[in-house]
Amino acid sequence: MQATVGLGAGTDRGEREGFVPRVLAVPAVVGLALLVLPLGALVARVEWATLWRDVTSPEALSALGLSLATGAVATLACIVLGVPLALLIARSRVRTAAVLRAIVTVPLVLPPMVGGVAMLFLLGRTSPLGGALAEFGIRIPFTTAAVVLAQTFVALPFLVLALEGSLRATGVGYEQAAAGLGAGRWTILLRVTLPLAAPGLIAGIVLCFARAIGEFGATALFAGNAPGVTQTMPLAIYTAFNGAGVSQGTAVALSLLLLVTAIGVLLLVRAWRAEAPR
Repeated sequence: MQATVGLGAGTDRGEREGFVPRVLAVPAVVGLALLVLPLGALVARVEWATLWRDVTSPEALSALGLSLATGAVATLACIVLGVPLALLIARSRVRTAAVLRAIVTVPLVLPPMVGGVAMLFLLGRTSPLGGALAEFGIRIPFTTAAVVLAQTFVALPFLVLALEGSLRATGVGYEQAAAGLGAGRWTILLRVTLPLAAPGLIAGIVLCFARAIGEFGATALFAGNAPGVTQTMPLAIYTAFNGAGVSQGTAVALSLLLLVTAIGVLLLVRAWRAEAPR
């Protein structure tokens, strides 16, 4: 009996730990250190005595307020555009869905600077579309609207892919049952499809907002770095460490604020994932 119990305990431990060679723990620990130590170094450089003053300085509050405002608008734009796109991908045929998913994924693997250049070529004064808008007195590059467009461009894939995966996981069985009972398309969408996919939708919205407020490359090229107009938190941090704008103490404080925001986002997403229906 004891041997049986011991064998069972050993088997259970083996199922939990797997059969990975123990020597791989060394590069795993090095990789973990590579992720954790830079963040620890950032926290160590924070001037805790002046942290509140740094975060509440006029320059910091301006950058913070602009980031939150444009991030919220960009997230709303992602919801309006991304939910229909995710529905289209999830309910398309396999080949069509694969092509659409690949297109949506491009901003995730594209360097943000390239995205900024592309948007500048699309909406700049020398482009056909930008020139046409200029005739009506509409100028988008290097304005606050450009910040929102840049943030939307880089954040949209997070919402679309998260929601599309959730939609595919729920399937169409409940939708078919609702249709069989006489429900219309909008009723099915609002009372069946989206509620079932709510964990993916919420996770996508949270990730989308976090990516938007952390956007740097596309914003720098397409919107510029004008304080109070286009200077978001990442741009304020970059400017400070290049010897202009806010102080380096404020830059470190803003960096810490972005780090705390990122951790909060991950915890929120994890909570929703844990509550998702299985």
